[in-house]
Amino acid sequence: MNKTNKGNYFEDFSLGQIIEHATPRTVTEGDVALYTALYGGRFAVQSSSPFAAAIGYDRAPVDDMLVFHIVFGKTVPDISLNAVANLGYAECRFAAAVFPGDTLRTRSEVIGIRENSNGKTGVVYVRSTGTNQHGDVVLDYVRWVMVRKSDPALPAPEPTVPDLASELSADVLGSALPALDITAYDKSLAGSVHLWGDYEPGEKIDHTDGMTIEEAEHQIATRLYQNTAKVHFNQHTEGQGRFGRRLIYGGHIISLARALSFNGLGNAFHIAGINGGRHVAPAFAGDTIYAWSEVLDRGEIPDRNDAGAVRLRTLAVKDRTCADFPYKTDDGSYEDGVLLDLDYWALIPR
Repeated sequence: MNKTNKGNYFEDFSLGQIIEHATPRTVTEGDVALYTALYGGRFAVQSSSPFAAAIGYDRAPVDDMLVFHIVFGKTVPDISLNAVANLGYAECRFAAAVFPGDTLRTRSEVIGIRENSNGKTGVVYVRSTGTNQHGDVVLDYVRWVMVRKSDPALPAPEPTVPDLASELSADVLGSALPALDITAYDKSLAGSVHLWGDYEPGEKIDHTDGMTIEEAEHQIATRLYQNTAKVHFNQHTEGQGRFGRRLIYGGHIISLARALSFNGLGNAFHIAGINGGRHVAPAFAGDTIYAWSEVLDRGEIPDRNDAGAVRLRTLAVKDRTCADFPYKTDDGSYEDGVLLDLDYWALIPR
């Protein structure tokens, strides 16, 4: 009997399949400190327990994207160990705050499956749900991933592609946010004077700063999330692959862009939901990442006058500044250097 896990190939997935992922993870203060060391996030609510407690939290919550990565990481050995690429996200909602000491686990359901025309790979759609030790949902999201077939001669399954919402409604976004005491929200300590009403649809924000990816950093980050995808670690195999080197985990780019966005979005301290996201191109060690954001919309949260939602499109690019706000060319393709296109709702005090 084979006792090792070689991961699932495309033909191992079936519509409606439920996967309970291994290794629940207790989030610690050490995880939070290492995450800060890797990305340098400066949002005051996640950085200071006194600041967070003053406005209504019990203490500083864990960064939303650290929660995402831990929940995501649980799925990798079962969903994407044999992946070619993680393609996109939709319907991602952060449903409850997470604090150090909470234990997270993940469960996934296969909601779509489609073989590619080359017969060598296929796309698998999964809805993954992260819960805490009380069984409360903290995160729910859909992603789709291109996975290799182990045997290209196997017949293709009946294709099923789920109908996914293009955006989350603003009225479902406030569940992870306590009632905020806005009188105690110190804008000088938060590092920005700009509140919800200061952001106008159509506004573009160049986050100015850049960060260069180091080989050791991206591997430490990916190990932090217990993400075991081969393409991020094994130079022996990846050296013989398409790119000849290890790929950066796409979530690493998301977290870099999120950290960079503090310069211009300093009070956007909570990511409430991700409407959609696409990893446009691969990134490698040595790339320097810049980011810019466009305000797409503003939304009221029902029965709340303490915070509002701002819909943002954040683009991460490599080895070029964002002064010209690169996005797409006239023919609809992405500009050279674009790595990430992320559409999300952030909550900002009013």
